[in-house]
This record gives sequence, structure tokens and C-alpha cells, in this order.
Amino acid sequence: MNITIDTNKFTYNKGIFKISSPNFKGEENRIPANKLEKSPTNDTFEIKIGYVNDLHGQTNNMMRILSGIKGDIILSGGDNDIGDEKNRPVHDATAKFLNLARVKATALGNHEMDTKQGDLKETATKFDGQILAANIEQKPLVSQDDNDIKNYNKSELKEFIKPSIVVNVKGEKIGLIGVTPIDLTERATHPDYHKDCNAKDLDTTIQLVQNEIDELKKQGINKIILLSHLGIEIDKKVIEKTDGIDVVIGGHTHELIEGITEGDNLIYSKSGEPVIITEAGKDGRHFGELNITFDKSGVITKAQNNLADTSLFHRNLVHQQIFNKILGTPEQVGHIEYAPPAPTSLLEENPHANFMCDAMKYEMDADIAIWNNAGTRNYFKKGNIDSSDIKEIAPFADNISVAEVSEKTLVNAFKTAIEKSYATPGNKPGLLAVSGLNYTIDIKNKTLKEMNFIGNDGKQHNINIDSPDENKKYKVVADSFIMTWGKEFGVLAQKDECIEYPFNKAYLTCEYIKHLNKPIKINQIGRIKYDNE
Repeated sequence: MNITIDTNKFTYNKGIFKISSPNFKGEENRIPANKLEKSPTNDTFEIKIGYVNDLHGQTNNMMRILSGIKGDIILSGGDNDIGDEKNRPVHDATAKFLNLARVKATALGNHEMDTKQGDLKETATKFDGQILAANIEQKPLVSQDDNDIKNYNKSELKEFIKPSIVVNVKGEKIGLIGVTPIDLTERATHPDYHKDCNAKDLDTTIQLVQNEIDELKKQGINKIILLSHLGIEIDKKVIEKTDGIDVVIGGHTHELIEGITEGDNLIYSKSGEPVIITEAGKDGRHFGELNITFDKSGVITKAQNNLADTSLFHRNLVHQQIFNKILGTPEQVGHIEYAPPAPTSLLEENPHANFMCDAMKYEMDADIAIWNNAGTRNYFKKGNIDSSDIKEIAPFADNISVAEVSEKTLVNAFKTAIEKSYATPGNKPGLLAVSGLNYTIDIKNKTLKEMNFIGNDGKQHNINIDSPDENKKYKVVADSFIMTWGKEFGVLAQKDECIEYPFNKAYLTCEYIKHLNKPIKINQIGRIKYDNE
């Protein structure tokens, strides 16, 4: 089954969308454009799909997206939100964005599950569209412990999460199916919140998707869109083992997919029909528009996929006021004279995160500050900076925690973080950003090779990583998640050993910039060294 790929550039509001050329093996694979033009209008159906994914609660980018996103239908591949119940204002702002953007439906992403189920339900009830996930299962509340229901604010997910829905677009019925990551519970920030839930394995997920397709086909629906937070490689497997999907609005793996390329994001179903996958990166830095032409049988015959750079769009003043009412009016804190581009990998040293570690260390008068790279969701940019910009770099609302941490515990945490980051997909949790330390990684063996403590006098003191001192203590500052949760690299200190403060690292960074009272250069590098021998 062959389709025509439109590769013409076109102007869309501000900026030109880049359209990548298709990777077909010859002109015989193309359907001539005049073949469609000669077809009767009632034999074709054209639809423009606006899409987003993995916004991660980036409200400034959401406001910019509102100035540009268009479509006959707007959809999301999930992870619109981020953070637990402490991030209530961000949850409310995310729901407001989805409504203002007219998002009809979204996949259930793992970050939607950062919070307790009752809090998720509250967000869902404020969303005018529908959350979809055909492959999630929850133990009935009637069979659960009453204390767990109360303590973890349990809720019946099926009341606000559906497997599929039917929508009317330009007089045509379109089927929408959703799927959540098969590693959902592994990605949960607070596993205890969702011990009653699980996402089905790949084979079961494929069968559940096919079941939904079959039910939609019984209703005479032949245009079906899968809203997926599975990641692109799993999306391909689902497409190849099912029949009936036409488009996948994807997410989870943060791919930035430009244009349409056969084998990459043009895949064929079990019966050979074309299916197009989209994904617009992460953190709302891009959004997309997919133009599709279907024939009367519901098969794609022509397609064009375009991405917009969110930075080319401005925040509308009306939207700014709406979001300020929810989030509070941001405070101007200083000026960034220089800032490098954001790292492209969690294995790179992150000067933006290092700077925030400097802020934590200075403001809390600590020996060492650490932050996991995966928690860095944006970056500093040249120009004036306000508190909302800094909040988007560190959107999780985990409070600052300070504890006396042994040298042995600290070394073990770094060893584990390095080994996991090199071994896991996406390199999570990422190399640790630091202040008051530097360390060297053995690239060949993917292990910690050397570590040094940097005193306030600037002198370097070697730490014996092979035999770290269990009795030697450092005053360490981190967020409460890193300090006490231990999900990624072990517990640094028990809760009763910590002092937890009623503010987070974004607040401390604002205070630090104000205390410096001068233009800021983000160039804090050289704290991670890489030994290639």
C-alpha cells in the first residue's frame, strides 16, 4: 500500500515548519497527486491533526503553543503533567492549557501517575476532553484495604480513564484509542500510590488494542487514531501486529520526528495498510500538525507532517493573565548574560543543573549539593529571568532536605547512578549534577573512577572510592525525593535524620540570583570528567 508524501514547505503563523523528505526507494512507490485531484470529493476525507506530547508541565511553553497550534482535532500523546500532589497549581494550569488548546483526548502518561489517584481525578474532572488507556488494570476498590484507600487517596480509575472514544470531526466519526506505558509502574515516582494498578505486557496490550479496533469497526468506523505513550519502537510493534490503526500520536521516548520517512515513522499494518507515527520531542519545545487524506475505505492516501519550534511563538497576554491567576504572578529575579544550549543526553554534564546545585549549597551553607539530571526539565536562556522560568527548569515541588551523609553512602549513590544511567534506556536517572564535588567516570567500564570533595577554601580532597569512610560525614543538601526516596540510587538519609524545609530548589535559585545581584553566566562545567582510556 503506497501513499503520497507532501514535502512542500509552508508558512504557519510564525516561522516555517521543516518538512523532511520521504525515504522512498523510487518513484514507483508514489501515488501521483493528480490521481487524488481527479477523485470525487466524497471519495476522500481530509483532516488536520494538531498534536503535542511530553509537555511535562512546562507552562511557559504551553502558553506559546496556544499561539500557534491548529487543527480540525487536537490530540496529545500523554505526559502533559508532572509532579505529585504538591504540584496542584501546575496540574490546574495543565488542565487549563488542554482546554484552551481544545485537546479532545490524551493518552495516559507515566507522569500523570506521579500523583495520588484522587488528585489525578481532580485534574481529569477539570479537563474537558478524555484520558485514554486501554491497557491499564486496577484492583477493585471494594477488595482493597480501607487504610490504603484513605492514606493514598485511592479512586476508581475507570470513572475517568476510558479505553477508547468516538468523536465527530467534520461530519466523520473518528475512533480514538489510548495506551499507557507497559513500564508504567516502574516509572512511577511514588510506587506506593499505585500498587493496585498495572499496565499490561506488550502481547496483552496488542490484543487489547485490536479488541478496541474491532469494536470501533463494528460501529462502521474506519478511521482510527492511537494515542500512545508506549514509545516509538513499541508503537511499531503494535502497528505491525494489528489491523485498523491509521495514525499514532506518540510519546514517552521524546523523539523529534520531522516529516514522514518510510521505515521510521511510516509503518505498515499486518494487512499492509500505511500507518503514520508522530512524536514532537519533549517539554513542549515543539508541537505538530499532521495533514492526512483518507480514501473512502479509510486508508491514508496522502500525508504531510510538520513540526513547529515553540520558541518562535509569543505568549499571549490574555493567556498569561489566565495562567498567572492559577500559578501566581512570576517575580523578576535577574539577568542571564550567557547560557549554553541544553544538553542533549543525560550522560552529559549539565551546567544549568550545576548552577542550581551552587544555589542550594550556598543558600543552605552545605558542604555538597546534588541533583539528578533527569529532574532537569528546562534550561536557562539569555535575557531577563523570572521565577516561572526557574520553576520550569525544576518543576517538581519536592522540598529541600539537608542531612549529614556518610562518605560511604555518598560514594555508593554515585556508583549506582553512573551504572544505571549507562545501562538503562534513556540513560535515567542521569549523571548527578553537583556542587562541592567533582568526579571522574571510566567510560570503558561505565563506572566511577575518582571522586574529590571541594572545600569552601577551594582545595580539593580526594575521596577513596574503593574504601570510603563510613564515619566521615558531609552536610548534604538535595531535594527530599533524592535524599530519602532512594528509588534510583539508594537512600542518602532516613527521614528522621533529615531537616526538611518548606521550600524547593527553584525558590533557592531565585534567592541565589538575587543575592549575587549581577548578570549571571551559566558556565559551571568541569565537575564531571570522562576517562576514555
